[in-house]
Amino acid sequence: MTTPLQAAVPVPADVADAAAATAVQARPSPWPTFWIASISVLLVSIDTTVLYAAFGSLRQAFPAASPADLSWVLNAYTVIYAAMLIPAGGLADLHGRKRMFLLGTALFLIASAACGAATSVTALVAARVLQAIGAALLTPASLSLILDAFPKEKRAVAVSLWGAVGGLAAAIGPSVGSLIVDMMGWSWAFYINLPFGAISLAAGVYILKESRGVSGTAGKRSLDLVGMLLLVLSVGGIALAITQLESRTWEHWEVLAVGAASLAGLVAFVAWARVASRPLVDLALFRNRTYSAVNLATLSFAMAFAMMFFAFFSYMMEIWHYSLPLAGIAVTPGPLMVVPTAIVTGRIAGRIGHRKPLVIGSLVYAASGLWLALVPGTEPQYLTHWLPALILSGIGVGMVLPSLSGAAAAGLPPDQYAVGSAVNQAVRQIGSVLGVALTVMFLGHEGLMRSDFATLYGLHVVLALVTGALCLGVNTRPKTS
Repeated sequence: MTTPLQAAVPVPADVADAAAATAVQARPSPWPTFWIASISVLLVSIDTTVLYAAFGSLRQAFPAASPADLSWVLNAYTVIYAAMLIPAGGLADLHGRKRMFLLGTALFLIASAACGAATSVTALVAARVLQAIGAALLTPASLSLILDAFPKEKRAVAVSLWGAVGGLAAAIGPSVGSLIVDMMGWSWAFYINLPFGAISLAAGVYILKESRGVSGTAGKRSLDLVGMLLLVLSVGGIALAITQLESRTWEHWEVLAVGAASLAGLVAFVAWARVASRPLVDLALFRNRTYSAVNLATLSFAMAFAMMFFAFFSYMMEIWHYSLPLAGIAVTPGPLMVVPTAIVTGRIAGRIGHRKPLVIGSLVYAASGLWLALVPGTEPQYLTHWLPALILSGIGVGMVLPSLSGAAAAGLPPDQYAVGSAVNQAVRQIGSVLGVALTVMFLGHEGLMRSDFATLYGLHVVLALVTGALCLGVNTRPKTS
């Protein structure tokens, strides 16, 4: 307690500065929170792409299953994950981000063990659905925990690094998966999650601090169940329609019907959000020009990223006749550029905002697509014909993908950290699904030739340029006093 005599005596400036420095030093480091959250996100991101490497092994393990049945091992995860991200963000903001993160991580680990132990395709698909729900619960909660742990001036670097971890993991998923499956079998594509996830779960119990969107209101504020249901049906339906575009078991009218119903559900969700007293997603978020521009840019860039990434494996294996493990090794230099680029970009964005890194990174990424469209031929010349494009793409991805997450989170109010970031992640998932669907449309036939890749890489360039143009509307430059 301060006495009147103490209050009357002025405090010297050097003493005040020392006291302030001591207070800053006393603040616990946010980095343990970052690493705990990032381990789980790393596993989730790897599992979105790892099964592309294990698909051949699954066909051998379940010879009685049709390719359409096996495709649901991939599609069930993608559809449920995309559909559940935004509702999961609402649950995290409402009921506690630590609680949802730990619940999601535990569910993800249980489902991973069930996937590895599955003895039928039906059991594997059911376990993948459970895995996707766990992944959706932990992803927006993890970013919210990081945003809450870091001071505002450090968030740009932290979010860029968080985005880089996810981007790197998704990119190396097939290469890591090809090595694991080749040495240990397809089940270990799932079992490998268990030790790392257990570390994140155990450390999270003791180290993570609970936070909510509105402190102390968890028991007073109800979840928007109507909005949640409409959003799950609409986003899940859109993802389902996209994944079934080239399906041999679905008629075109069935795909169109699902797509139309999903769009109608999205319109109904927007109408409901306008009149609901506490909507799941506050539409006022989209009145922010930066937030709207970032989400549109995320859609276009996610499409380009998925197209480039999966076309790479098609080119390596069909045109240059690389084996899958060799193709996995060949793609590695690109992803390795992502993290160091993201760290540097995050520091720059913390000082000048995200616009310039996003625009320049989009142009670099467009240049990588242009190189791939014009330079590589039918004869393998990896060092001179492909490696330069990989380096360019890695730098472009490192500048753009994490910066999109950072720019989306930059202006979010604290009570909507999880929902606002979940919207951005859901948009990214839809973009990835669209990109894969387009790649299958262009490259899904037998007997691929070099000319089949020209249109795809041309679209890659166009989407990268669209991303850069949209990012001209981003303004996250720190305000100076």
